[in-house]
Amino acid sequence: MAYPYQIKSEEQYKEHYKRSVENPEAFWAEIAENFSWRKKWNKVLEWDFRKPKIEWFIGGKLNITENCLDRHLTENANKTAILWEPNNPHEKARSFTYKELFDEVCLFANVLRNNGIKKGDRVCIYLPMVPELSIAMLACARIGAIHSVVFGGFSAIALRDRIDDAGCSLVITSDGAYRGEKQISMKDTIDDALLGCESVKRVIVLSRTNKPISMIGGRDVWWDDEIKAAQNIIGDKCEAEEMDAEDMLFILYTSGSTGKPKGVVHTTGGYMVWTTYTFVNTFQYSPDQIHFCTADLGWITGHSYTLYGPLCAGATTIMFEGIPTYPDAGRFWDIVDKYKVDILYTAPTAIRSLMASGVSWFEGKDLSSLKVLGSVGEPINEEAWHWYDENVGKKKCPIVDTWWQTETAGIMISNLAGVTPSKPTFATLPLPGVQPVIVDDKGNELAGGDVSGNLCIKFPWPGIVRDNYGNTERYRQSYFSTYENLYFSGDGCLRDNDGNYRITGRVDDVLNVSGHRIGTAEVENAINMHTGVVESAVVAFPHAIKGEGIYAYVILKGMHIDEDHTKKDINETVSRIIGAIAKPDKIQFVKELPKTRSGKIMRRILRKIAEKNDDTGDTSTLLNPGIVDEIKQGARNM
Repeated sequence: MAYPYQIKSEEQYKEHYKRSVENPEAFWAEIAENFSWRKKWNKVLEWDFRKPKIEWFIGGKLNITENCLDRHLTENANKTAILWEPNNPHEKARSFTYKELFDEVCLFANVLRNNGIKKGDRVCIYLPMVPELSIAMLACARIGAIHSVVFGGFSAIALRDRIDDAGCSLVITSDGAYRGEKQISMKDTIDDALLGCESVKRVIVLSRTNKPISMIGGRDVWWDDEIKAAQNIIGDKCEAEEMDAEDMLFILYTSGSTGKPKGVVHTTGGYMVWTTYTFVNTFQYSPDQIHFCTADLGWITGHSYTLYGPLCAGATTIMFEGIPTYPDAGRFWDIVDKYKVDILYTAPTAIRSLMASGVSWFEGKDLSSLKVLGSVGEPINEEAWHWYDENVGKKKCPIVDTWWQTETAGIMISNLAGVTPSKPTFATLPLPGVQPVIVDDKGNELAGGDVSGNLCIKFPWPGIVRDNYGNTERYRQSYFSTYENLYFSGDGCLRDNDGNYRITGRVDDVLNVSGHRIGTAEVENAINMHTGVVESAVVAFPHAIKGEGIYAYVILKGMHIDEDHTKKDINETVSRIIGAIAKPDKIQFVKELPKTRSGKIMRRILRKIAEKNDDTGDTSTLLNPGIVDEIKQGARNM
């Protein structure tokens, strides 16, 4: 499969970017022509950030699964679409060709229809990282149902909030899940979540761990039984539902400043075009390559760069059920060696964790197949960038340091692998179609280089969030009310004299120390340069003299140390890298940081602790909620 829209040189990038800004409608119409449409659009774009209302490919009719599956069947039916690597390396791996995946999706789409699901219905998917998760997502899209995937580690309360908010009528889950050494009881969590929930009429249960579970008559049914029943009633074929380009594809919940999750809405046509275009160009994907995005499908990275983007491009994509440190810290490298992975896309959190484990885990692992490395989820500090470059890429693989959000659907700012220059800790340049601006707190645009402020986007791109499910006013307030006629990312950034962008962290994480604005990511990067530091998180706290002081939470490689001496060493390191103004006023050593399952550090909680505010809010979305009380106690003892 050729990609006529793939950028192959820096000059071509500049030409594409220029066209995308000068005539965006013509540019995106040309890109969209490379996809399968049942009916071409009447108009490319209508938008108004003030309302807000954004529509792409207006009047266009399609089904995204026909682009993910059907169109590949003529020439690539026997090409591998998904490679599945289980949590336990001794369990048999599974793979699906495009034809096999097509058949499985059609079968399960008929299961959904047989259970009364129709276009527009919301379906909650709460499954581990098994192939059936991707099959369920695509089956929903096949019949026009809206999927809401919830990461398998969420608690019953968090799960119930998402099911209730979306008004889901059907839930797809499993008896349990494997994650490292743990066996997680997913069906029990669903049972607790559905107590008092009236919208859910059916629960389809996949057998994964063979753990004894409760099956409630009239509501709960087994996946395999439903497959057989649907085959008998409907058969194996499933015609794809015709969708409007602006019909909802999925809802994905993300944390909000209020603590209540926001249901981010993405629609069919624009999402398809944006994720595929950014996948092919950022990673410089070629059709014979193996792509390994380590993200769970419960997060936007998994949606866009494990499933939809790669499949629309006819790629071979890896799904990994486990974690990078099980059964040991060499698991990623085992997978790269086993499948001869070309592209590895992972998070700085994972990179730093593996850094702390040392380099011995690389021994005997052949990483020579790697051609591109990627970083996603947060700004990557310089030490981790160089470790990734030297130990994983052997200084031969370009690193794409990608900035984007759940709300943007796909990559917004990044170098293109081997095509445009990289710069450690910088996301670098915007992709074609992305028009970033940096503004000050009053909304005044800051032109030129060597400036820092708040990152906004002044023109819509095809993958832009369309709504917050059931709460358009929150949608407006979150993204379009802070600065007039701009999409506000909520992130701070700086731009150098070459036009490269560096994300400095959430704007509410920017420190104002003695009138100086200091990005938390910048301070953290400096702290992490200290030889004994594994990871850190920095927040502001009230300071009688400076206005705001700097409070640092630090994980050390060895906790049995002279704390006072180490704190002085860390401050000296920060002073040397940034300046005395950035030295933390308080340093608390912790065993781990409060993080979401996607690896995002919850600085909101850390700020509350630093402010001596015991009301840290809902911690159910954290990977380890118990760490919060431990950090609180440590803060009291300081």
